[in-house]
Amino acid sequence: QVQVVESGGGLVQVGGSLRLSCAPSGRTFTPYFMDWFREVPGKGREFVAGLTGKGATRYGDSVRGRFTISRDDGKNTVYLQMNSLKPEDTAVYYCNLDQVFWGQGTQVTVSS
Repeated sequence: QVQVVESGGGLVQVGGSLRLSCAPSGRTFTPYFMDWFREVPGKGREFVAGLTGKGATRYGDSVRGRFTISRDDGKNTVYLQMNSLKPEDTAVYYCNLDQVFWGQGTQVTVSS
């Protein structure tokens, strides 16, 4: 059984930064597809950023140039560095591994 553990959310002011972390736990598992999504109540889940095992990255239009997805192979952890945060970035952020396993979500709140 694979669990996905996220951390790093919190409250930050406009223009600030946060770094989210995501790692699998349970059985040994090295994901190939690593994605971040976010969700606001009443809206659908939005793709934020993705990274493949070959290092290919892609970003949602609303975060491109401000967010960076990366991976630490030694720690088997994927990160989402979020800079220049805006109030509209406020959401619950979810990590998805291999398009199958979801984390529990971590709240990011950007105050103006």
